Amino acid sequence: MKIKFDVAYIEEAPAILEERVLYVSLTYATVVHLCACGCGSEVVTPLAKSEWRLSFDGQVSLSPSIGNWRLPCRSHYYIVGNEVRWVRSEISTRPARRDEVTRCAEPTRPQFAGALGRIWRRWRTDRARGAQSTPSEPRES
Repeated sequence: MKIKFDVAYIEEAPAILEERVLYVSLTYATVVHLCACGCGSEVVTPLAKSEWRLSFDGQVSLSPSIGNWRLPCRSHYYIVGNEVRWVRSEISTRPARRDEVTRCAEPTRPQFAGALGRIWRRWRTDRARGAQSTPSEPRES
């Protein structure tokens, strides 16, 4: 079964993510989606030369691969032309079918350290508060 993502270009990610949707925020140079295996975990891919790259030719591709080693599902895949291409390895294998996936008890939240962590936590806090400010506007203390 092919898993294909829809793409939503956003400024900030919605509070509740939908399955099979890639949320692309050029403002935050980040792509967010729910894990392709169906476990419900939030996957964040920061876009930078040293991180992931986003290419768009009518369809979206992310490289390098997305390896969710810290999630219980340990899924590993590429997103090429909006489609998931599973990577089989000794560490991780793709579930045979989506309905066979054992869902995590609770979706995990990404953990980041340093500057990326501060940006991520601010983004999540602002989003939860319903803040309408843009990064170019000064933030009130």
